Amino acid sequence: MRINRTTIILFVIGAFSIMSSCSEDFLERPPEDGIALDNFYSSEEELVANTNALYDSPWFNFNTKAFWSISELTSGNARTYSGDVVSYYNFSVTGDNTVLSDGWSSLWSVVAQSNAIINFLPSRVSGDVSEAAVNNTLGEAHLIRASAYFYLLRIWGPVPIISDNLDNVYDPQIPTNRVEDIYTFIENDLQFAIDNCYSKIRGANYEANAHVSSGSAKAMKAKVHLYQGEYEQARQLSQEVINSGEFKLYGGSELPSKSYNDLFLTANDNNEESIFALQWTSTGGYGAGNAMQASFAISSAITGTGDGYGVIGPTIDLQNAYENGDERRKATIMLAGDFYPNLRAADGGYTAPDDINAQNTQAGIKKYVVGTPSDNNGDSAQQAAGNNTYVMRYSDVLLINAEAILAGGSSTSDPQALRSFNAVRQRAGLGSLPSITLEDILHERRIEFAIEGDYWFDLGRIDRQMAIDMISNQERGTYSTDGTNEVFSEMYTPESSDFTYPYPSSDVALNPRLLEEPVPYDFE
Repeated sequence: MRINRTTIILFVIGAFSIMSSCSEDFLERPPEDGIALDNFYSSEEELVANTNALYDSPWFNFNTKAFWSISELTSGNARTYSGDVVSYYNFSVTGDNTVLSDGWSSLWSVVAQSNAIINFLPSRVSGDVSEAAVNNTLGEAHLIRASAYFYLLRIWGPVPIISDNLDNVYDPQIPTNRVEDIYTFIENDLQFAIDNCYSKIRGANYEANAHVSSGSAKAMKAKVHLYQGEYEQARQLSQEVINSGEFKLYGGSELPSKSYNDLFLTANDNNEESIFALQWTSTGGYGAGNAMQASFAISSAITGTGDGYGVIGPTIDLQNAYENGDERRKATIMLAGDFYPNLRAADGGYTAPDDINAQNTQAGIKKYVVGTPSDNNGDSAQQAAGNNTYVMRYSDVLLINAEAILAGGSSTSDPQALRSFNAVRQRAGLGSLPSITLEDILHERRIEFAIEGDYWFDLGRIDRQMAIDMISNQERGTYSTDGTNEVFSEMYTPESSDFTYPYPSSDVALNPRLLEEPVPYDFE
């Protein structure tokens, strides 16, 4: 189930669509005649329909390549030979990289379109629409803007804070703002969402789970506090989410008939574990659907739509990181002989071939590979699958809770920390640990969220020398193709400056102030 598309596409957003151009994302003036929308929102249904747009197309160019190039190739979870993204793998990305520019422009499009709702909705809604419905819609827009800024901050560091795109149309050369102010801006947005979004209990009606909730905002705010080392706030918020019962671990004690693998089936989009997910559909083709399967699947024999390019393979380092019996391995990494009944189901299932070898890794990527159109009730097409992209899952809250209780200490055997941490391990078919360290938590996070765009950001938030040492010991090489299994080793040691990316060169040319020292943001 998913958010249904509608022809009532947000006209306010349309007015801002010009800002999704690749080099003038937050600089161009939208046409004034495109935002005359008095009383356009005449019902709550129209509010919901128009808010749907914030969950898909503005994110497309970020999701399609930038997301996994930055997070998986740079972190050492995946490797590639592909010329447009290999620089992420070996720490040589420049501001001229088009994938980087695509990700930047996509995130600014999310900000601009969120701003459109935040700034214009209150004065352009019918009095027949309830205040609660209006506030919920504003809360969703604030949460989604915060999410985009959280990515912008973690990828580029200081960026401009823009709360209304009309403020800068006559003076497009604007400075970046301080990291601490961007965090405050994100926290304010998430607090607004906590206070204004509907509360929910996620159940088996998956379509009703598609939009974010007050609990979604609380979970994301816990993560934002964790990134700043604000452990007490992260502990309190994560515990509140756990105690609320809104979300459930798929395959945990409350949903034992499910499994980790089931999280990534299109039929289970917006399940009980999903906190915030991007919503895709094959209707409309490229630009409307999830294009990750096209890049990840090892061949068109899996997709049935002519794509399946095996652009990345799991590094030897990631393959070796799994413990024996970890059920997440098969759901994430495809090895020779692995059988998947949900792929090519009409043919009795799919068995990974003996010669599987994406990017010379003797393996392939399984996560976000969902199969043929018939495997997905028709919701799959060439470079446009209908499966969601997770931004946050409930297992993240559990691991945040454990790390917040650890609070920078050497280890903990606190009962609550162990309950949260071991629930994630037990769902994966692994035994419990009697005490945990930061290294245990980082390892668990890597395995739990591999190929979901999280590990690089974990590495970026921990002690810098610790992160450099971890990366420099990763085996990022390949296996020989002569059957000897010889490893052609590749190892890279990043510089401290490699933990943020350069601003796109085209945007620096238009706005040289991006390179100036960040300035304080005026919150008045």
